[in-house]
Amino acid sequence: MTQKKLAEYVGVSRQTINAIEGRKYPPSLEVAFRIANILCTPLENVFFYEPDIEGDHEFAAGLVIEVPLDADDKDGGN
Repeated sequence: MTQKKLAEYVGVSRQTINAIEGRKYPPSLEVAFRIANILCTPLENVFFYEPDIEGDHEFAAGLVIEVPLDADDKDGGN
């Protein structure tokens, strides 16, 4: 799915999706749940939290768009 299409479904800009993916912007809880619901996967399969060991940032959330495939899905969903 493209950033543009995901952004349309979520109701945000493509730039917002890009910033979330690039770990430059943490999504609101509502946006995070919308993304997970659109991808039909639990929130914890899409987002993760890594505490910032160096203390440079208040948060370190990231977006993972690698949704695990079903075992029966041999062609990668195509």
